[in-house]
Amino acid sequence: MYESLIKIRNKVIRFFYKNLIKPILFQIDPEIVHDHMIKFAEFLSNYKTIKKLTSLLFNYKNKKLEQNILGIKFQNPVGLAAGFDKNGQLTQILNEVSFGFMEVGSITGNSCKGNPKPRLWRLPKSKSLLVYYGLKNNGSEEISKRTRKLKFKIPVGISIAKTNDKKTVTVEAGIKDYIKVYKKFLDIGSYIIINISCPNAFGGQPFNTKERLNKLLKEIKKLKPNKPIFLKLSPDLTKKQVDDIIDLSFRYNIKGLIASNLTKNRDNKKIIEKNIPEKGGLSGKVLEDLSNELISYIYNKTKGKLIIIGCGGIFSAEDAYKKIKAGASLLQLITGMIYEGPQLISEINQGLATLLKNDHYSNIKEAIGKNS
Repeated sequence: MYESLIKIRNKVIRFFYKNLIKPILFQIDPEIVHDHMIKFAEFLSNYKTIKKLTSLLFNYKNKKLEQNILGIKFQNPVGLAAGFDKNGQLTQILNEVSFGFMEVGSITGNSCKGNPKPRLWRLPKSKSLLVYYGLKNNGSEEISKRTRKLKFKIPVGISIAKTNDKKTVTVEAGIKDYIKVYKKFLDIGSYIIINISCPNAFGGQPFNTKERLNKLLKEIKKLKPNKPIFLKLSPDLTKKQVDDIIDLSFRYNIKGLIASNLTKNRDNKKIIEKNIPEKGGLSGKVLEDLSNELISYIYNKTKGKLIIIGCGGIFSAEDAYKKIKAGASLLQLITGMIYEGPQLISEINQGLATLLKNDHYSNIKEAIGKNS
């Protein structure tokens, strides 16, 4: 009965979103929509009654989806990727929408206004977003001060990056900026993500090279990390670059990798729209195959010894299951939710439970890496 009611509920919400709400939202500038959605969700999180109603409309639980990873309990594997909640404003409500975890940021040492507008475009034919935000956020001082007071009902990862400006363009200045934000969040959140792959920051992605990443991780190690650290990778790396990052991950006790960030490659056959801006990185279906290939490569290369978080092109439970079977223990999304609706998280979790049942798995851990 429970499963049937959830399915009916999700179908109703999907119908209203796809046929009534989405057509209106997609007529408005995407950054304006995003900013208003953040404010609206933050407002809702202040009221217990509204949060309970939100849970009634969107939540779903199934023990098959529960995992304990690195000492952190995840009720399900579907998380919100960094880049949506840039300033940690939604940590008190996303658990009600069926997310199993979330990431805040990326947060930089100093506040950052990001790149000039326009900096966010929809590519509806490609089921993608073109993102050129440039690490817009309120900075480590303000965000850490506010979030330190909060209690989190789901695991919260803190994604950190160097400030997007000319002052951090040298390796030494960049490392100093990473260290500044890292120190601010020593006692906040369940794990840290070192974002070395933002495609939209001044100076590019300098810490994708082995020598420079080694310097950064060496300085991080001096702080005696007290929580798991993940690295967020670009899908456009060469196999040699990925191998170097894997080697350094084992050397510095990095617990996992996120595969992946946005792609800058414009030769992707899944890009249907013509004459899109050259600036920015692509998300969604354009990214899906690149992400899956990277997940499978890392899983096979490390024999499953690094935790992999799969991100890119998840629009259904079947998409999510591909990533899990490729080697991902956890998943993240943003774009799929924007195109399919807020009920998508519940749909994916329920769909995963069904797929596990069909494959005779009692827990999602049993499916990880089965196709790699």
